Amino acid sequence: MSVIDNAVYVDGRRAAAPSSVDGALAELHRCRRDQRVESPGGFCWIGMLRPDDDEIREVAKEFDLHSLAVEDTVNAHQRPKMERYGDTEFIVLRPARYVDRDETVQIGEVHLFLGPDFVITVRHAVEPELAEVRERLESHPDLLAHGPMAVLYAVLDRVVDDYAPVLDGLQDDIDQIEEQVFQGDPQVSRRIYQLTREVIAFQRAVEPLQEIFVELRGRFAKSGETPDLELRRAMRDVIDHATRVRERVEGFRDLLGNILTVNATLVAQRQNEEMTRLTEAGFAQNEQMKKVSSWAAILFAPSLIAGIYGMNFDNMPELHWAFGYPMAFGMMIALALILYTMFRRNGWL
Repeated sequence: MSVIDNAVYVDGRRAAAPSSVDGALAELHRCRRDQRVESPGGFCWIGMLRPDDDEIREVAKEFDLHSLAVEDTVNAHQRPKMERYGDTEFIVLRPARYVDRDETVQIGEVHLFLGPDFVITVRHAVEPELAEVRERLESHPDLLAHGPMAVLYAVLDRVVDDYAPVLDGLQDDIDQIEEQVFQGDPQVSRRIYQLTREVIAFQRAVEPLQEIFVELRGRFAKSGETPDLELRRAMRDVIDHATRVRERVEGFRDLLGNILTVNATLVAQRQNEEMTRLTEAGFAQNEQMKKVSSWAAILFAPSLIAGIYGMNFDNMPELHWAFGYPMAFGMMIALALILYTMFRRNGWL
C-alpha cells in the first residue's frame, strides 16, 4: 500500500509502529483495553502518499469515514476547506512550491481526516514532506499529547511556512518585471500576464484558509472542544502568518495589475512619440518637396519659352523682330519672378 508511515502515539510518544492499517487499529484498541490511553493524546497517525482508489476506500472502511469526504479524496483537486462529518473532521489544504526557473507556482494537495483517536493524512503530491512534520512533533511530546488537533496545527504550520519562499520568489520576479517595464522590454507584457496567472492560482490556495481558521475559532469556542492554551496560542500564530500571506498575495495581484496598466501607458506613450517623430519627419520631407517643386516650376517657365523659340521654324511670330530676343528673355525673367513671388507668399520658399 501507499502507507509511508504508521504509528500509534500514547501521551505524545510513539508507542508502536504497526506494519498495516489493521495493525494500527488493533494496537490502538489494545492500548485502550490496557488503559494505557486515558487522554486525547492516544491516537494513531497513518500517512499515505498518492494512494489509489481501492487503498483509500479500504482505509475509509476501517475508520468509517464519510462517503462524501472519501469521494473528495478519491477525486482530489479540491479547494481548501474544513468539513465535519459526525466525529470526523475532513480538511483539505493546498501547499505550494515556487519554481523560479519556470516562474510557476506548483500547487499540491493534502487531505486530513481527524477523528477522536486517529489522524489520516493523504498527500497527492510529494510536497510537503510530512515526515519532517512528524519528526518535529515527536520531538515535542507535550505538544503531540494533544492528539489529532496537534497534528492539524503542525501540518497547517508547515503548509503556511512553505508559502514564504513562494512569496519571496514572486517578489523577486515582480521586481525584475518593474525594471523591464521602464527599460521598454517588448516581452514584458507576456511575462506580466503569465505571472499574474500564477499569483491568482496561489491566491486560490491561500484565500480559503481564512474560512478554515474561522471554523477553528468557532470550534474552539464550543464547550469540550477548547484545546490547551499553548496549542491555541500556536494555532493563533499560524493564523497570523496565514493572514500576512493572504495580504501579500492580494498586494501582488494589485501590483501586477498596476504594472500592466503602467506598461500599457508607457507602450502607448512610446508609440505616440514614434508617431510624432514620423509625423515631424514627414512634415520636414514635405517642406523639402515644396521647395524642390517650387524651384522646378520656376525653372520650367523659362525653359518652356526657350524651348518654344528654339524650334527654329521659319514662320514664327517675332522671329525676325529686332526686339524679339529681349522680349523673350524678359518674359522668362518676369514669369520666373512672378512664380517666385507666389511661392514665397505661400510659404513654399
